[in-house]
Amino acid sequence: MSFVSGAALNALSRAELEAEILHLRAADAALRESEARFRTILETVDAAFAIVQVKFDADDRPVDYRFLEANPAFERESGVNLRGKWVTEFAPDLEQFWFETYGRVAKTREPASFESYAKAFSRWFDVRAVPVGDPVDRQIAIIFNDVTARREAEERLRASEALARANIERVQLALAAGAIIGTWHWDLPTDRFTVDEGFARSFGLDPALGRDGIPLAQIVATVHPDDQEGLAGAISAAIARGGAYAHQYRVRRADGRYYWIEANGRVDHAADGTPLSFPGVVLDVEERRIVEQERDRAIMQLRALTETLEQRVSERTAELMNTEEQLRQAQKMEAVGQLTGGLAHDFNNLLAGISGSLELMSTRIDQGRLADVDRYMAAAQGAAKRAAALTHRLLAFSRRQTLAPKGTDVNVLVEGMVDLIRRTVGPSVQVDTAGLAGLWPALVDPSQLENALLNLCINARDAMPDGGRIIIETANRRIASPAAERQDMPAGEYLSLSVSDTGTGMTPEVIAKAFDPFFTTKPLGQGTGLGLSMIYGFAKQSGGQVRIHSEVGQGTTVTLYLPHHRGGAERDEALPDGSPMPVAEAGETVLVVDDEPSVRMLVTDVLGDLGYTAVEAADGAGGLKVLQSDARIDLLVTDVGLPGGLNGRQMADAARATRPNLRVLFITGYAENALLTNGQLEPGMAVLTKPFAVEALASRIRAMIPRRVHAGDL
Repeated sequence: MSFVSGAALNALSRAELEAEILHLRAADAALRESEARFRTILETVDAAFAIVQVKFDADDRPVDYRFLEANPAFERESGVNLRGKWVTEFAPDLEQFWFETYGRVAKTREPASFESYAKAFSRWFDVRAVPVGDPVDRQIAIIFNDVTARREAEERLRASEALARANIERVQLALAAGAIIGTWHWDLPTDRFTVDEGFARSFGLDPALGRDGIPLAQIVATVHPDDQEGLAGAISAAIARGGAYAHQYRVRRADGRYYWIEANGRVDHAADGTPLSFPGVVLDVEERRIVEQERDRAIMQLRALTETLEQRVSERTAELMNTEEQLRQAQKMEAVGQLTGGLAHDFNNLLAGISGSLELMSTRIDQGRLADVDRYMAAAQGAAKRAAALTHRLLAFSRRQTLAPKGTDVNVLVEGMVDLIRRTVGPSVQVDTAGLAGLWPALVDPSQLENALLNLCINARDAMPDGGRIIIETANRRIASPAAERQDMPAGEYLSLSVSDTGTGMTPEVIAKAFDPFFTTKPLGQGTGLGLSMIYGFAKQSGGQVRIHSEVGQGTTVTLYLPHHRGGAERDEALPDGSPMPVAEAGETVLVVDDEPSVRMLVTDVLGDLGYTAVEAADGAGGLKVLQSDARIDLLVTDVGLPGGLNGRQMADAARATRPNLRVLFITGYAENALLTNGQLEPGMAVLTKPFAVEALASRIRAMIPRRVHAGDL
């Protein structure tokens, strides 16, 4: 076994280390030499070259690229030094095409070659893009050349060729038509303008020009003075541009008259760009100009005729619209006449029943025959109720009825009316209900909703003369903006009440008119045409809508949309049958304000019978005077429409300034916009619609006056 001394080992290590160092130095020198060669090639090559890094957004879409390397040719071609910069810093409006193309090369690692225009640089570029480096870095090399000059030259060549083709076509057409006047040749360096005999003979020039030639100025002298400047400019432009030439102008012929001609030719240039010659032909375009003038004149006449026609059409349209409006007005007046005639007939019948019953009551009382009084009284009251119902239908149709909306459980309302509906439609019609569990409360006048529901069920019965089935259904509906716009209603939450039948159905034409006032499909004398229009008016006044879906032979569905009430459903507080009317407590005082003496008399008599102290006023000013006094007033009962410039609502508001807790009961038979604030009554206010039952008045007054707490009640 042999051993190597420590000194030998150290010497060997140093030798190896020195060799490694020499190797590294040689590699570094080779690398620097390679980089120098690369840099030399990069800086001396004529093609523009750059290495860019493409930037992608969070969705991996290319949005920018930065120039890592760029040679001087790149800066010359692009016109700007972009080394180290993002392209959007210089060209924020660069076309998306460049980002997408470079991004595709960076991602797919597939080269791309293309030619495209960069608006930000105002240049055309021929581009070759290839991927370089690690794919993760998303780097590509770009080699491109500015080909703007070539593209522009090609474009000029295409335009020149197109013009030449057009000129050749014109010449060919002229040859076919015999319109060639002659030929000419202009030697530009010597300014020798020679023409053939046909040209010279047409314009009174010396035929010797065909041999010797004259300066261009002598030719221009034959041109119309108004066209000489334009001709000189057109020739100068043609010489500068080169290629094909065509121009029209007027010249003086041998007979002394001016004619339109067209000169066609081509400017030839030497290799160094010097203009050499300008040969061409002359065409007679006089006839063509005449035709064009006739065409232009015809166009002007047609345009004038069109404008006149538009004016006549506009006037005729306005006349037809006016006639149509007059027809609509006549139809309205005819409908109103039919309505008023029918109403007069109905009201005369009702008034006859009321007045006749009252006269017989008076006679029987005088005769002492009191047994018959109840019968006549019942007849008068029945006629009065039918008159009130007819008035309510008219007000609903006009959307002017007085509504008392409140939170209503429509399922409970429907179930409460089912028996009445079944008795009304008869045994041949089956009535079913489908109430939604969890139905929203609706903000609606329950009594008017009952009337509308009963009307819909009667219409359904009439559509099923041989019997059938009625389904009353409720649902919650959320109506979004597009659907709400189509149905002419605000977007939001609604509760729907639908009445469906298995009847004859309606045609689209009937559906379109179903809500029109006075429209009915029933025979004359069997329908007023107010039923559906009343329901429509009630629904719109309640802030909702009503829609019809029907097919002939399949039946009809009428749906009421009613606003969703955010609060809970309110219960009616009705007196049990046969229970006595509530009486007043000691000292309770009610102020009655109404301009109708009979109404004041009725209300004050009822108040007196119930033990209230009644104070009367005939107008708003008189009522306000009482309210501003120190008199005890527990309740104000007032009409809305009052004479003297102060209506009932204004009087109540003025009184509440000094009596903030004043309770107010409005009694009215007409809807007043002044009655409501933001569509609602204020707390402590209520409405009672005229005509009203005495029991309803007494119950409402008692409900509105808070009872006082007595010591014995504690």
